[in-house]
Amino acid sequence: MYMNRKWLKLILIAVVIITLGFGCVELLREREKKTEVSALQGIAEELVMEPYLPGIRRMSEADGHAAGSDFWRDALLFPYPGLLYALENGSDGVTESDYAILLLPEGSDEDRRGLPEEALEYGDDAMHLEKNMESAFLEENERYLSAEQQEEEEPADDTQEERSFVCMEEKSYRYQWEELSSYEALVKAFYAVDSTTVAGEELLRTETLLEKDMRIRGDADAPQILIYHTHSKEAFVDSVPDDVNSGILGAGEYLAELLRENYGYNVIHDTGCYDEDRSYAYNNSLPSIEAILRDNPSIEVVIDLHRDEMPEDRRLVMELQGRPTAQFMFFNGLCRTKKGAIAQLENPYLEDNLALSFQMQAACNEYYPGIARRIYLKAYRYNMHLCPKSLLIELGAQNNTEEEIHNACDVLAHVLDLVFSGREPERGEETGEEVSEGD
Repeated sequence: MYMNRKWLKLILIAVVIITLGFGCVELLREREKKTEVSALQGIAEELVMEPYLPGIRRMSEADGHAAGSDFWRDALLFPYPGLLYALENGSDGVTESDYAILLLPEGSDEDRRGLPEEALEYGDDAMHLEKNMESAFLEENERYLSAEQQEEEEPADDTQEERSFVCMEEKSYRYQWEELSSYEALVKAFYAVDSTTVAGEELLRTETLLEKDMRIRGDADAPQILIYHTHSKEAFVDSVPDDVNSGILGAGEYLAELLRENYGYNVIHDTGCYDEDRSYAYNNSLPSIEAILRDNPSIEVVIDLHRDEMPEDRRLVMELQGRPTAQFMFFNGLCRTKKGAIAQLENPYLEDNLALSFQMQAACNEYYPGIARRIYLKAYRYNMHLCPKSLLIELGAQNNTEEEIHNACDVLAHVLDLVFSGREPERGEETGEEVSEGD
């Protein structure tokens, strides 16, 4: 009996030693794996923890990424098992699809802001105007008819006639571009930069943004413009459920019709649904849009049309030409965090994308002051790498009416034509002064 106990003790000691040995080996391997995926984990923290759980990230950093940090990482990324597997299993398990999983917030975050709403608004200094002058320029939008036209507009009875949109042929304001030559002045006037990213002078130079030629070169014998919706299910306050002619799809079709009938462009409107699972919307839309571009190499412009998400007590609407008109916003992904470029999200057309939204914003500000909110810059890519002339537009919000949205499309179509036709931006000498009618 004594001998049996002795051997049993020796066996138990041996098992413990072997177990500890394997444990040490695994710890060393795990350390190597963590080193290999440190870049990936850094991106996860920068893009996911920073904008959405900054307090937790600060606690983790203060603890030197103690045990609690892994808990919060795992809790945050629990819906994304592929990413967790990649983080826990080293570089051998890191694939492009894992990076795609990491960037799932891209699928649903255009309506999430890293800035207060007031930072997106058209501020008093947005056009470098005196405060007492801005209201005068906004009123310019109402003076779209001549005196003769106003007299003819009077209805024969007490019934109020529906007003139609009239393109502004004269500018309310002309930029004095030399006043926006510095990076600080340019950003202050045109941009809202999300907390997840940083722009920098190498990207935002007034001269470069203006000099990029955004004219459409081809003719209308072949498709020139593609309009699609990564989030096709986005609706407005009075949208009819399950009606393809309602919501953002209806707005896209109306915009396409305006560009075809009023301005002579050849437009494809893709009504595919990519947001059955909103988180995967950009992953889902990418192959379809790539296929359309392969089949139609004449396409020069790609527009991803969305609507924003706002607090219910905040409505993006203004009175324009006597019509309630939704405000809109141009949106750019910079493919970079505050720490630098995201290697898996390259965009060779980033400078072109930025130039197009800038020229659109400038035309809006000059012809229809107040209609466009500041250009929003965020960290991801949003499939804007498919074409030099790519636009992501946030058209109104969920509490706008379809009438307000369609009225905004009238403005948007005109401004698109101003830029694509080459009439804007003007490359001549700018006065920086108010332009009166008839000049």
